[in-house]
Amino acid sequence: MSEASSILSHNWALAVFLLGVVGLCAFMLGLSSLLGSKAWGRSKNEPFESGMLPTGSARLRLSAKFYLVAMLFVIFDVEALFLFAWAVSVRESGWAGFIEATVFITILLAGLVYLWRIGALDWAPEGRKARQAKLKQ
Repeated sequence: MSEASSILSHNWALAVFLLGVVGLCAFMLGLSSLLGSKAWGRSKNEPFESGMLPTGSARLRLSAKFYLVAMLFVIFDVEALFLFAWAVSVRESGWAGFIEATVFITILLAGLVYLWRIGALDWAPEGRKARQAKLKQ
């Protein structure tokens, strides 16, 4: 009977917690709608960016280089998380983990060298063209 009562008390605590969360969210939303401003105007619908009035359109055309750098950052950032997890468990993983981490870092460095060699990390295509023309001479 004690096992059934512990399950019931656990479920009861979860139900009270969920009810409290839903009640708190409803209270905050209701209070903000009651106390919030209801005035509408032309300037009310404009974005406010750190005290600066918006000028121009938000539709900017960006170079694909920006997206490439963002993707490379995300890729290498996630790989840094893998290395952090390895560093935390280095004593438990032993030499096998060290060898695996070394292989992982080697593959990362090979990918980075490949990106560097094909010019994916160059921001200025003119400099890359000039360098290639100089190498051909």
